[in-house]
Amino acid sequence: MSVIDINVVEDHERFRAELASIQPDGRRRWIFARKPQGKFTNWRIFVGVLLIAFLAAAPFVKVRGHQFLLFNIIDREFVFFGVPFWPNDFYLVAVLFLTGIVSIVLLTASIGRIWCGWLCPQTVFMEMIFRRIEWGIHGGPAEQARRKAGPWNSDRVWRTVVAIAIFFAISFMIANVFLAYVVSSDRLVQYMQDGPLPHLELFIGLVFFTFVFFMVFYRFREQACLIACPYGRYMSALVDENTIAVTYDHIRGEKRVKWDREDVTAQKSAHAIGGNTVRADGKGSCIDCHQCVTVCPTGIDIRNGIQLECVNCTACIDACNSVMSKVGLPSGLIRYTSLRSVVNKDRGSFMTNRIKAYGIVWLLLVTVVTVLFANRQDLDIVILRQEGTTWVMSTDGYMNIYRIQMINKSGSQIHYTLDVVSPKGYTIKPLGIPNTIESMQILKGRFMVKRSSVASGSSQEPLVISVSYGDDQQLLSTAFLAP
Repeated sequence: MSVIDINVVEDHERFRAELASIQPDGRRRWIFARKPQGKFTNWRIFVGVLLIAFLAAAPFVKVRGHQFLLFNIIDREFVFFGVPFWPNDFYLVAVLFLTGIVSIVLLTASIGRIWCGWLCPQTVFMEMIFRRIEWGIHGGPAEQARRKAGPWNSDRVWRTVVAIAIFFAISFMIANVFLAYVVSSDRLVQYMQDGPLPHLELFIGLVFFTFVFFMVFYRFREQACLIACPYGRYMSALVDENTIAVTYDHIRGEKRVKWDREDVTAQKSAHAIGGNTVRADGKGSCIDCHQCVTVCPTGIDIRNGIQLECVNCTACIDACNSVMSKVGLPSGLIRYTSLRSVVNKDRGSFMTNRIKAYGIVWLLLVTVVTVLFANRQDLDIVILRQEGTTWVMSTDGYMNIYRIQMINKSGSQIHYTLDVVSPKGYTIKPLGIPNTIESMQILKGRFMVKRSSVASGSSQEPLVISVSYGDDQQLLSTAFLAP
C-alpha cells in the first residue's frame, strides 16, 4: 500500500469533495476559531509582534538618508534595505525578485507553507490583532456562534458597531502604513499636515484600500487564503510526502474512540505505573475530542491529512499536545513531520534530489545577487557622443562634443573630476555643468574634448575617459572623430 493510500481514514474521505468553510449547498460556513495556547502559539505571537513592528517602522527608518523600504511605482523609485534602485538597476530588482521566489519555493518544498501560517501579513494581522479584538468584544467561539444565529438585539448591535468601528480604524492605519511604502513616509507626513482636500485623489484611493482591508479582515477572512491568494494554490503543489509540515500521525492515532472519565483515570494510572506511551486499551491515541478542529482558523480537520486549506499555523499541535498531557499520553500526535516519516516510523529527511536541485539554483542566485551588489557603483555614468555632430576645428586643434549623464545613488553629495586617460594630448572642457552631484539626483550635461594640433591620431581615435570621485574611479570608452 502506498503512502497516499493510507493517508486518510476511510470514514473521513468526504473532505476531498468540499471546503470546510463552504456548506454543501454553497452557503458560507462561518469559522469561529477557539483561542489556542501552547509553545507554538507563544512563538507565533513573538514572531507576529516582531513582524508588525517591522512593517510599521520600516517606512520611517532612514539608512544613509534613504527610506529603509520604498516601492514608489509611480515615480519609479525603489529602495530595498536602504539601497536605492533606479530604472537602470532593473536587472538587479529582477534578479532579487527571482531569488525571493526561489527562496519561497525552496522553503515550501522543504518545510511546508511556513509563509502562510507564520509570515503572511494577512495571517499575522488576522490572528495577532483582529481575531483577538473580536474575542474581546464578542467572546469565545460559542458566544460568537450563538449571537450570529440569534436575533439582532441591543447586545448584538452595540458589539457589532464597536467591532466595525475598531476594525475600520485599524484598517485605515494599515492602509496609511502601506501608503508610506509607496509615496515615502516624508511625503505621507506632509500630506497629513496638508489635509485631504489638496490630495483628494490620493485620499479617495486611501479610503478605497481601507475598505478593502476592512472587508478582508471583517468578512472575507480565510476565504482570502482559499480563493483569492494564488500562493496557496501553486505552492501547495510543491508539498509531497517528504515535506516537513503539520501532520497527524494516523498510524498512532487510529482507530479513534471517544473517552470518558474512567478511561482517562485508567490511562493515567497505567502511565504512572508502567510508563506506557500508548492507550491502555490498545486502541489509537486520538480520543476524538475535536480540539484540533475548534482552534483551526480555516475550519479543517487535520486528521484527514494535508489539505489545501491548511496554512501550517500549528494551532492544532498546541491543542492536541494539551489534550495528550491531560489524558496521560505522549505529545506529538500532531506534529511537524513528513508523511513518509509517519508511515516509516522514523525521523526521515526532506533532503531529496528535488530539494537539492532547488538548493543549488538558490545558491547560484544568491551568489549572483551578492556579486552584482558588491560591484554596484554609487555613481552611474553614461557618456555618448552628441548626436548629429562630428568634429569642430579650432585654431589649435580639433574638438568633439559629448553628452554625459550621471546618477548619484549614494546618500551624500559627490564631487567628481573628468580627465582623458589615453591617448595623450587630449583635454576636457565642461560646457556649463557643475562638478558636484547632489544625493539621489541625475546630472545631465555636455563637455568638449579637445585634441591639440601637435597630437597624433587617426580619423577615429579610441578614447578612455576617467571619472574620479572620492577614492573611486570609473573608466569609460568612447571615440574621437577628426578629419
